[in-house]
Amino acid sequence: MGAEGGRRRRAARTGVFAGCGAVLLAGCASMPDSGDLRGVESTPRQDAQVRVFAMPPRENAGPAEIVQGFLEALTSDDPGYETAREYLTAGASRGWHPDRSTTVLSDGPNTVPEHSSRIREADEDYTYALTGSRFAVVDAQHAYTPQSGTYSSTVHLTLDKKTNQWRIDSLPPGVVMGRSDFQRNYVSVNKYYYASNVPAAEGGRLSTVADPVYVRSKVDAVTSMVRTLLTGPTRWLDPAATSSFPPGTALRKDVTSLSPDDQNKLTVPLNGKADRVGRTQCSRMAAQLLFTLQDLTPTGVSEVELEGSDGRKLCELDENRAEIIASHGTAKRPEYEYFIDGRQRLVRLPSGSSSHEFEPVPGGLGDGERALRAAAVSRDEDKAAGVSADGRYLYTGSLEPGAPPLGSAVLASQGLSEDDRLTTPSWDGGGDLWVADRDPRNSRLVVLEKGSGQPVVVSTPGLDGRVEAVRVAADGVRIALIVEKDGKTSLQIGRVEREHGGDGRSAVSLLKLHSVTPQLEEVTAMSWAGDSRLVVVGRESGGVQQMRYVQVDGSEPAGNAPPSLTGVKQIAASEDERLPLVAYSEDGIVRLSAGAQWQKVVKAGTAPVYPG
Repeated sequence: MGAEGGRRRRAARTGVFAGCGAVLLAGCASMPDSGDLRGVESTPRQDAQVRVFAMPPRENAGPAEIVQGFLEALTSDDPGYETAREYLTAGASRGWHPDRSTTVLSDGPNTVPEHSSRIREADEDYTYALTGSRFAVVDAQHAYTPQSGTYSSTVHLTLDKKTNQWRIDSLPPGVVMGRSDFQRNYVSVNKYYYASNVPAAEGGRLSTVADPVYVRSKVDAVTSMVRTLLTGPTRWLDPAATSSFPPGTALRKDVTSLSPDDQNKLTVPLNGKADRVGRTQCSRMAAQLLFTLQDLTPTGVSEVELEGSDGRKLCELDENRAEIIASHGTAKRPEYEYFIDGRQRLVRLPSGSSSHEFEPVPGGLGDGERALRAAAVSRDEDKAAGVSADGRYLYTGSLEPGAPPLGSAVLASQGLSEDDRLTTPSWDGGGDLWVADRDPRNSRLVVLEKGSGQPVVVSTPGLDGRVEAVRVAADGVRIALIVEKDGKTSLQIGRVEREHGGDGRSAVSLLKLHSVTPQLEEVTAMSWAGDSRLVVVGRESGGVQQMRYVQVDGSEPAGNAPPSLTGVKQIAASEDERLPLVAYSEDGIVRLSAGAQWQKVVKAGTAPVYPG
């Protein structure tokens, strides 16, 4: 990403760093010692600049008050949960590891004594049940996973013989909190690795792949992100991504906190595992850090310097040089938006402009000789693919001026009806073309290397249903599918793995598919809208059509959903989040720019796409 692009992206985001405000959680809210089920209410959403700190246990606080105080302390911004530990016995504190997991409930956890009789003051131990509805979990790798079902655990208290104070001596692993507290306490950040077994991006640069994780937003997020980046990709991504950091690389032992200087430069001291890296490898390491940290502070990190265990400078890297090393989601701004016009040709508009004047693309896909219903444009915008109006044939052609007419189809479907034939195709960053054939007798997902040659059928062992739409990420590692089964459609994300054979061809597999919109009964359209974000059109059971953003891990990104739009049939977004959404709706081709409302572009048009 260029310096200009970095500045523009940061201007649109809210920094993670907190200001100087502070709020104390009064960990002494009253709770009866018996009676009906009670809920520990989630803390109201606070301003992003406010840090929240918990109150320590009050002298002679009762068991119920200790439980509630502890749960409230879990939602505070104490760096090491120091106040929460004051509610525990010494032994329980030593055995409690809050960073191992965060369980998110739809609401705050309910607490209730595990016996129905009234608690007696003479009792020396009590057990409270914690219950609620599961919403998600963040594991030790900081990876987010949606969950559902009932949560149930217990907290046991004992009366300390020395202090005569109630303390918790047995508790659930990790941290548990309500959804609103999680949204206040945590932020999703992409850490970046390099795609493995994927063709090189334009210019031979490495292809970066985003690995979203959640960290505590106001508790030294920069240091947390550096540490989690050094540990390597999350389990889901690991088989298809690689890190330039040598195994075992960590921060130097004397490093407790990292922050950029007044020039937005971050110095990162590493342990001895990195001492012998060469210049090229060190620059790749620095690029991973720079991409990961660019949007984490209000002004961003614009330069990274790596130090060895002895304090010696290993290398330094700024934004402009990082562009040369690796491709990034916003490294190249698309020149055009594309769609199929009323004459069923592929046409284009200047991207990001307010212009309504479109022109046919150069070459056979724009001359109108073959009627089209869908198209995809390569990420370098040098070539494109088009699906015939009846959905049977897939053509590819050059977009260079003076390009020859289209040749023979590179793929044909034998589906009996138009709805049982080819989907809209999609290009990855390495120039490979993906498309699904919906023929019930031969349903398949195929990839054509460089958009030509013999189609390679993708192995899809975890696929349960028929693919209705395909969008592959620029990194070539992650792919989004709309999958239909039993009349319901879902948005699923899969991991692409390739094995190169001795004959020079690749065996391609799509593994670990998982739904990222379990709450939607019907998904009608989707598009990548960032390095780890998609825009989705669908509806919940019994609901109306809606448009929303979703992360590849199934979480909800910060910010507002796009304004509603009637009758959306197709949607297009760019990984460059600065560019407007483009949709095909009842009003034809429409566009949504930041801070504006939907605007009509042209009535007679369908199938809008950005490059990819």
